[in-house]
Amino acid sequence: MKVKVNQDACISCGACEALCPEVFILNDEGLSEVKEEKKDTNLEGELKEQAQDAIDSCPTSAISEVKEEQ
Repeated sequence: MKVKVNQDACISCGACEALCPEVFILNDEGLSEVKEEKKDTNLEGELKEQAQDAIDSCPTSAISEVKEEQ
């Protein structure tokens, strides 16, 4: 699973960073983003579960899974 953040929808609540700090960080503007080293990483195992928890917990649905083109 790969994830992305729609910063236009982000309200800087920090839930994603609290649930999955290995993947998400609040930038200098206070908006969530995927850490640079995780942007093109296929998340697996516990990290995938934590990222899914962040997706499910985002109050504005700003985080989503990147669907692979087929």
